Amino acid sequence: MILGAILAGGQARRFGSDKAQALYQGERLIDRVAAALLAQCGGLVVCGRDEPGFRCIPDWPEAGLGPLGGLAAALRYAEAQGFAFVLSAGVDVPDLPHDLAALLAGEGAAIVESQPVVGLWPVADVPALDAFLSGGGRSLYRFANAIAARRIDLPTALMNVNRPEDLG
Repeated sequence: MILGAILAGGQARRFGSDKAQALYQGERLIDRVAAALLAQCGGLVVCGRDEPGFRCIPDWPEAGLGPLGGLAAALRYAEAQGFAFVLSAGVDVPDLPHDLAALLAGEGAAIVESQPVVGLWPVADVPALDAFLSGGGRSLYRFANAIAARRIDLPTALMNVNRPEDLG
């Protein structure tokens, strides 16, 4: 079973306001990402922020680690709850395919080439992530390299909302 994880602990400095609450095609970004993940996952968590209406967990081992802290929290939560994988996405990717897990499925971890925050991560990688963090690692992309995550080019590039004008 797959746990969906929205990595939402960022500061949104370039955006200038709370990205999760921004509207795209009449829906909040966080709701669009949640719907896409729930269409293919057995559960959902929001990492790194409190968001009413969602199960929220703090980044691990502490706040301020960027997407890697959110992924670490999600993988540890998934392990404790009996999930086999985490399907992660940032709150700023409102056009996730509803078959993303199938597109990323295969041996080991996989990330979207253009957006490594979007990925499918085996819970079996928790010890490797703990060791990476203990060794001072802080980059999600470097962690993906360390575990030889496959890089997947999706048929259609994903949106990446960094500025209000990116919402069209």
